[in-house]
Amino acid sequence: MNKIYFITGIGTEVGKTMVSAIVTEALKADYFKPVQAGDLDYSDTHKVKALVSNSTSRFFDNAYALKTPMSPHAAADIDKVEIKLEHIKRPETDNSLVIEGAGGLMVPLNSKECIIDLIEKTDKIILVSRHYLGSINHTLLSVEALKNRGFLNIGIIFSGDEHPTTESIILEKTQVMGLGRIEEEAEFSKDVVSKYAEQLKLNLEKL
Repeated sequence: MNKIYFITGIGTEVGKTMVSAIVTEALKADYFKPVQAGDLDYSDTHKVKALVSNSTSRFFDNAYALKTPMSPHAAADIDKVEIKLEHIKRPETDNSLVIEGAGGLMVPLNSKECIIDLIEKTDKIILVSRHYLGSINHTLLSVEALKNRGFLNIGIIFSGDEHPTTESIILEKTQVMGLGRIEEEAEFSKDVVSKYAEQLKLNLEKL
């Protein structure tokens, strides 16, 4: 059965795109980023495509490609468009699908809806948690927001230098699945992505 993996983070710049590339490679899944804000010449879709080695994965166009690197609601306002959920259609595919969010769960898409509103009950949710002062609080709040919406299939991937006490308290308090960790790599190449894909594949399939 094909699965949909929704990748979100506890904030911006926590490693969602690298994790998206790793998950896409591990599962030979297709990839879709509904909303891209800024960096259109080298978007997250371009980055993931450049890091994936398999020839099965397909990469779908953004539903909204906005010019300014800001919160989607603000970038859309500059482009004089309004982001509407009914215009964000998940691509039809017989393959598993990786969907990458923008920023964190409560990043606004418009005056009413946020990134969390793009997630569906049957999705496998991967929360990327990067270590910094305050990241425990942000991770616990993110998991609580997901659970309050009734989402059950939640896993965490830790990103950055290892902090055992941080990781253990997060997993203890959230009781969600620890899928693995991504080290602070000097460079992310196809080989590095393939290495992590092999390491994480089994846990991803269990989620």
